[in-house]
Amino acid sequence: MSDSPVVPHHIAIVMDGNGRWAKRRFLPRLAGHKQGVDSLRRCVRACVQRGVSVLTVFAFSSENWNRPADEVSGLMELLAMALGREVPQLKKDGVQLHFVGSREGLSVKVSEGLAQAEAATADNHRLILNVCFNYGGRWDIAQAAAGLAAKGMPITEASLHAAMGMSHVPDPDLIIRTGGEMRISNFLLWQAAYSELFFSDRLWPDFDEAALDEALDSFQSRERRFGKTSEQIASAHRDPMPG
Repeated sequence: MSDSPVVPHHIAIVMDGNGRWAKRRFLPRLAGHKQGVDSLRRCVRACVQRGVSVLTVFAFSSENWNRPADEVSGLMELLAMALGREVPQLKKDGVQLHFVGSREGLSVKVSEGLAQAEAATADNHRLILNVCFNYGGRWDIAQAAAGLAAKGMPITEASLHAAMGMSHVPDPDLIIRTGGEMRISNFLLWQAAYSELFFSDRLWPDFDEAALDEALDSFQSRERRFGKTSEQIASAHRDPMPG
């Protein structure tokens, strides 16, 4: 049996702490979000280097519309700017972009930008980057159920899973939340059923390669049983007897 470290196939991250990072430096909240984009760029590169296949990040929740109007509009402008600046490099690096969430309420400029970014990177396969934007876990379950009902299809675990926004990738092995809060805040509620959770005290703009490796080390020390016993897991992983 190989003793090489187990790298999670799919990592999901709640990128929390941009506003607090800015406040501590007496900067506007948008400055923290801009710094957060730099941190995401660094994290994408680190995941590629470590052999992670899927990275999903929580960029803008459906509840974030309740934030001050100037912050919301600034976030939308930041997204549009980031798409124009980052997509060519992501395409070059083999990253396939998906934006998961409702497109309702978004401006034509932003909606078209998301679609163009997805199309530009559709042939890449080195890393799948899911950006959950205008997303909520409850929304995802509800829209999947509503879609099935509208088609007259039975609502089962399998059919719900296939109708959700993340059906193109396996469920996350590891969910990381930065910023010191210990909750998942309506993120991937269905998909997180058996995910390992890791909470970091670092604010998202300060989350670097060392912080990612700390989360990976924690993941590698855990036993994932999926409802089975430790003995069953050990037996399943035992080397087969020579025949």
